[in-house]
Amino acid sequence: MTKLAQWLFGLALLGSAWAALALAPPGLQPPAPLRQALLPLPVYLLVAFGCYSLATVGYRLATFNDCEEAAAELQEHIQVARADLRRRGLRL
Repeated sequence: MTKLAQWLFGLALLGSAWAALALAPPGLQPPAPLRQALLPLPVYLLVAFGCYSLATVGYRLATFNDCEEAAAELQEHIQVARADLRRRGLRL
């Protein structure tokens, strides 16, 4: 099973449990305080996931390593390519 399938299965399982509790038949409805906390739960989880994602991207961006060797190698490849194009008569 792929990771996407696992996530979709888990999301469907949680979504169906939420729907069963939030959209219960009138005779089986949970108490009012639980229902008031249960109805906006997907929005709260979406906001929490967005905050987590933003924090993760910010942290990874702040701790991103510089690759000096790779940058120098790339500049060397660019110079070789430019020289080859000049030799073939292309003006840059």
